[in-house]
Parts: sequence; C-alpha cells; structure tokens
Amino acid sequence: MRAALVLLSLGQGVPGAWALFAPRSFHDSFPLPVFAWVTKFPPYNEHLVRDLGALSLGLTTVLLWAAVRPERPLVRAAAFGCLAFTVPHLVFHVAHLGRFETVDVIGQLISQVTPIVVAGMVILLSRRSSGAGI
Repeated sequence: MRAALVLLSLGQGVPGAWALFAPRSFHDSFPLPVFAWVTKFPPYNEHLVRDLGALSLGLTTVLLWAAVRPERPLVRAAAFGCLAFTVPHLVFHVAHLGRFETVDVIGQLISQVTPIVVAGMVILLSRRSSGAGI
C-alpha cells in the first residue's frame, strides 16, 4: 500500500512541480516535447498552470504523508482525494480525445486510468486492514 501511495504521489508531484516552477515549459512540453498534450487546449495561462501545479503538490503532500504514516483514515482520505481529481480529469479528456493522434489517446488513457486503478486498490486494501500502520 505504501508503494502505491508513493506511486500516486510521483504521478501528481512530478508534473505538479513542473507546472508550478516552469509553467511555460509544462504547457509547451507536457508530457514530453514530442507529444505536447497541453498545447492542444490553448491559450496558455501562466496563472492557471501554476495553480494546477500548486494543487497537485498539495495532493502530493497528503499522499506522501499517508505513505509515511499509513493510518487507515489518512490513507483512505488521500486515495479518495486522488480520485476526486483523477476521475473528473479522465472524464474531461475522454470527451476531448478527437484532437489527438492515436498514440496520444492511448498514452492519455493509460496515464489517466492508472492512478484511478491504483487509488481504487489502495481503498480496497485499506478496507481489509485495521487501525494504524496498515
């Protein structure tokens, strides 16, 4: 469960830090310069990109805290918090896949479904465990 929480935190923290500290680069190059998915949703807005980065780092903090101190309520709150972001994010992108090439569609679906599955696994595993130190 700790590994899953760390994996979720990396999935939030890496792009979150990138968006916060280098918003233009994030907009122009995420997830890799050859794909540049964010550029398909113009225009660039530094404020919104930095805010997304800061919010992602906030979620990263909670996920990492849950990995370090895996107490059941914290683990579940972190996983549900992750789902509160990732599910609507997936829904938006599924509704806007028409502007992307097939390789980009596959990459987006994998990168957006994976944290949902991992967070769901954390929630299921935390149901079976009891108390602190799950």
